[in-house]
Amino acid sequence: MFNSIRGRIIVIIAMLLVSAYYLATNGIKLGLDLQGGMHLVLEVDDPEGTMTEDARADAIERSERIMRNRIDEFGVEEPIIQKVGCCRLIVELPGIGPDDESRAKNLIEQAAFLEFKLVLPVAEFESRLPQIDRQIVNVLGMDSLQALGGVAQGPSQELQNLLFDGLNVDSTQADSTGVDEDAEEQDQSPNLIPLQSLLLIGDMEGVFLVATENVERARLFLALPEVQRAFPRNVSLHWEADPIALDLRPYRRLYVTTEEAFVDGTMLEDATAQRDPNGNQAQVNFEFNRVGGRRFSRFTEQNIGNLIAIVLDGEIVSAPVVRARIGASGVIEMGNADMAEAADLALVLRAGALPTKLVIVEERTVGPSLGQDSIDRGQIAGIIGMFAVVLIMISYYRVVGVLAVMALAVYMTLVLGGLAAFNGVLTLPGIAGLILSVGMAVDANVLIFERIREELILGRATRTAVEEGFAHALSAIVDANMTTLFTALILFQFGTGPVRGFAVTLSIGIVASFFSALYVTRTFFLIYLSGKKASDPISI
Repeated sequence: MFNSIRGRIIVIIAMLLVSAYYLATNGIKLGLDLQGGMHLVLEVDDPEGTMTEDARADAIERSERIMRNRIDEFGVEEPIIQKVGCCRLIVELPGIGPDDESRAKNLIEQAAFLEFKLVLPVAEFESRLPQIDRQIVNVLGMDSLQALGGVAQGPSQELQNLLFDGLNVDSTQADSTGVDEDAEEQDQSPNLIPLQSLLLIGDMEGVFLVATENVERARLFLALPEVQRAFPRNVSLHWEADPIALDLRPYRRLYVTTEEAFVDGTMLEDATAQRDPNGNQAQVNFEFNRVGGRRFSRFTEQNIGNLIAIVLDGEIVSAPVVRARIGASGVIEMGNADMAEAADLALVLRAGALPTKLVIVEERTVGPSLGQDSIDRGQIAGIIGMFAVVLIMISYYRVVGVLAVMALAVYMTLVLGGLAAFNGVLTLPGIAGLILSVGMAVDANVLIFERIREELILGRATRTAVEEGFAHALSAIVDANMTTLFTALILFQFGTGPVRGFAVTLSIGIVASFFSALYVTRTFFLIYLSGKKASDPISI
């Protein structure tokens, strides 16, 4: 059937319809150089310079693989992710609009290190507050504390009573002033409690509250190395990611937790975003591997009634109460976050945590004007090239040249449809590959036509000359196309970014060229010869 004229026409029409379908549904995706996007340069966050060059290089190498997984799941087509030197990573994301820029940056910068920690009573930390306050005063001094917004000489008892209906500050906090009254009189210095004055009794066990306007000051105090050395053993503090409102005022929760996590994200097997069927809020369902599931199950069974903090990149996203033993799966409640945030969190959890935090040291946006200029120039080059090919083929080969031009139109449709079907990205080098493949398609037709001419000169009948021409040109066409196709596949395997775009376009073009020259052009020849006698000449 496929050797008859009708069968050949059906095959060609079917191929054109499939190509048109993919063009209509997927369209042609453009690369960074044609449609613009984001260009980011990332470095390892090492402000104190404690990491060696080998350690930074290793962190960048591992980050490259994780970043590629994240961006592939994010859905950006043909991103460029490559190392520069030993300590920098370049990320280029084509087609990222203003609405997606902040989301993409958060996705890239987020370390996504997940930990599960037990929330401890605040008494575990309160006993060290007097010592911590003394360290803050000693390190910063009175002048610096005054510049930060003043210092207090006693806990904010009235505000706590107002907020919590008479709940008093723990006696340790209320009475701890760092020095007794006699010492104060001797030193003739004020009784300063810079950190205690910012901490209010929390609305649940294991939690302090800090007014949002005081959060940065509290962070500064807690970040001091001398303060961290004064922490109790196996105790750490973590801020909750989102503020809460109490008595119409915003506060941030500060949790007291164990320093060591009993389970972390390295034991995660899967994470998916979905909506809570009861409250319709976004949430992330996670599942541990076998080891993590056993450890999580055993720990929750031993801590029923306690709070378990889910810590992501050092901040607590939720701290549910353990009501019963929890198995190998659980849920991270996202509160008022939308599904896009939940999907991004699930994505980075699946892709894995970065070995160290990365910071953006350079950010550029490739505007649409550059992309449009490249598209215009590429279109002009393509139009000029196609017009020149059409003119030369028709003027030199006459009617047979018209058949070649028709086959070339089919070829172009197949190439564009193939790009759309494989979600290929058209870049400026890709346009060069497309124009090169057009030249190869014409070259195959020239080989066939010249062989037909030679057969006619030898006195062959028209149909015989056409058959012999196609048969004798086949080996040369196969050799030329196969060697170029192998080169394109090597470029695709080992190249990056625009080089891969060039290789994809060239590969699809070679396959379409081979089909067009040996099947489409021959079909048009058969249609042309069907109205002629065996001895009638052809216009070639």
